[in-house]
Amino acid sequence: MRAPLSVVIPTLNAEATLPSLLIALMGGVESGLIRDLVLSDGGSTDATMTIAGEVGALTVTGPASRGGQLRRGGEAARGDWFLFLHADSLPGPGWVEAVERGITLGVPGYFPLRFRARGLAPRITAGWANLRARHLGLPFGDQGLLVARETYRAAGGYPDQPLMEDIALVRALPRARALEAWIETGWDRYEGRWLAQGAGNLIRQTRYLAGANPARLARRYR
Repeated sequence: MRAPLSVVIPTLNAEATLPSLLIALMGGVESGLIRDLVLSDGGSTDATMTIAGEVGALTVTGPASRGGQLRRGGEAARGDWFLFLHADSLPGPGWVEAVERGITLGVPGYFPLRFRARGLAPRITAGWANLRARHLGLPFGDQGLLVARETYRAAGGYPDQPLMEDIALVRALPRARALEAWIETGWDRYEGRWLAQGAGNLIRQTRYLAGANPARLARRYR
């Protein structure tokens, strides 16, 4: 039986974080879970593409836009199930078994979130993200997304938009369930401004759900 899973990673100058993620994914290769690895690059000028070539990843390229990159990656993936991961996120111990159980359940899944930082602020921010995902059904991209190919395509896939692409997709999918392993992501964008960043994220999310244009939100975000 062929391996069921394609792992899709959008990248843009990810040489600092990509090797750690690839090492973490080796357990899925060794267990026979991962069929292919797809890197959807947005124009990296560092060693990202060299690293991808060294591990035999399938690469697709195009304009830098996370929604567009995820969409192109999903179009290139060949597995019956997709796992979308950000390049600075690392699935924790037991992730292979958690994904296998998720596939058996047959519904979309996401990882509970942790940050690579200590202290109250990272715990509060991760706690809110996990509450939002569990109770509102809105996991975000840094929590990963496990979804069957046919379910993903029936929902229309990731939209080619620069922001809120994760909300757009999960709202079109059956409600996702928490997988039984955590994922760890970087704290850099929150460092020294976690309250402002968190409040800004919440405002942008609310405006998007109320119908705001994602391109306009992205310009204000940048």
